Amino acid sequence: MSAISASEKVDGFTRKSMRKAQKQRKSQGSSQYRTQSAPVELSPLPQLKDAPSTEQQELFTQKLQQCCVIFDFLDSVTDLKSKEIKRATLNELVDYVSTNRGVLVESAYPEITDMITTNIFRTLPPSENPDFDPEEDEPTLEASWPHIQLVYEFLLRFLENPDFQPSIAKRYIDQKFVLQLLELFDSEDPRERDFLKTILHRIYGKFLGLRAFIRKQINNIFLRFIYETEHFNGVAELLEILGSIINGFALPLKAEHKQFLMKVLIPLHTAKSLSLFHAQLAYCVVQFLEKDPTLTEPVIRGLLKFWPKTCSQKEVMFLGEIEEILDVIEPSQFKKIQEPLFKQISKCVGSPHFQVAERALYFWNNEYILSLIEENIDKILPIMFGSLYRISKEHWNPTIVALVYNVLKTLMEMNCTLFDGLTSSYKADRQREKKKEQERDELWKKLEELKLDGSTLFQNNSHRLLSAQNNSNNSNNNDSGTQERCPPAAAVDRDADRPDGSAVAGESPCAK
Repeated sequence: MSAISASEKVDGFTRKSMRKAQKQRKSQGSSQYRTQSAPVELSPLPQLKDAPSTEQQELFTQKLQQCCVIFDFLDSVTDLKSKEIKRATLNELVDYVSTNRGVLVESAYPEITDMITTNIFRTLPPSENPDFDPEEDEPTLEASWPHIQLVYEFLLRFLENPDFQPSIAKRYIDQKFVLQLLELFDSEDPRERDFLKTILHRIYGKFLGLRAFIRKQINNIFLRFIYETEHFNGVAELLEILGSIINGFALPLKAEHKQFLMKVLIPLHTAKSLSLFHAQLAYCVVQFLEKDPTLTEPVIRGLLKFWPKTCSQKEVMFLGEIEEILDVIEPSQFKKIQEPLFKQISKCVGSPHFQVAERALYFWNNEYILSLIEENIDKILPIMFGSLYRISKEHWNPTIVALVYNVLKTLMEMNCTLFDGLTSSYKADRQREKKKEQERDELWKKLEELKLDGSTLFQNNSHRLLSAQNNSNNSNNNDSGTQERCPPAAAVDRDADRPDGSAVAGESPCAK
């Protein structure tokens, strides 16, 4: 057991596979936590179509109240009869609101909103799979969907009813209602998010007083997603709603809307999960530029600022968005951003990842972009030439080499004189570079030779020093033996002062 636990700690893939196995065993979850203390058994009420017109309104209210009962769908064997009665009643209410006129009297609004809020507004549970990947893993589906789906359908029919009066409904569909609705966009169930998208769009269209509040709250959700949580399931759906909202903005654009573009939509490109909502995000950005072309320069500079450095998949998405922007750009705006933009495109063309290079080279298949390049060929060709010429000789992928040859041919036809001049200049630069490389190689060889010579000289000197040291040691040993047998000269000098004159000054006693 200890060996298994140790391997799980070391191998992260083991833990992930175990979580995925648990996820597959339980693919449904429910956030419905409110349960009655005692089971409630529903009794079927008469059909609305069979009731007299004078009693229909009261029966309608009773059915709404009956549908406020919540059941536990994780327990698949309890309350089956009551669950079926509620499902049938909800179906009947949907048909009744859809096909009948005059049913939305003022007294029905509080009962309707109470039934809706009781069923759909709930605290969403935490994700059972912290490493949830929407592109690979199956989402957790709402177990109580058989009832919640019909409640959402009823709410949609209620909002679309010709007799619907926003002046009355605004007492109940207020900021608190909208806030709770927006929180539900974090549901993992894509069916629920799809309903919420349509319903929020209807509310935005019918309640003018809530529009600024809705935009502000979506803004807050996005900022929290970018800078705090990096997780929110409903980003794509909210962006889809915003796409149609931006399309309806009046001109000139308010400062609030421009700030939302630069402070929220552009930083959204930094998200790790960009692939899940990039199509909707790019659509919103292009909608802004179609409304106000003067925003083109700050938008493209913002995208270049956040350009991915290590993720080829995101680079391909950025290039796709740039092409969408260039499709609607005005020639005057193109001149402002052509140099920084094509410097980045030149880097992408030279990318070793063939998908990035291929996506960048596809720009030359777009007729409008091609016309913009031709108008500004004097600026763009010098930026692109070196990268294109080098790739045509060195790139590993034959498809990319073929595309580069086509691009070079197109650019040559646009301005043959400039192309020839750049070719000559490039070849001359390459010759100078090769000459410098040769000089550098020769210099390194000389340094290596000097290093070898220095090493030999060092070894010879070491041998000489060792020999000298040995000789010195030998002479020292000989001197020490002599000193033991003969006194030093200083002692002789001192003896020379003796009165008997027995020793001659400066002469060693050994000499005698």
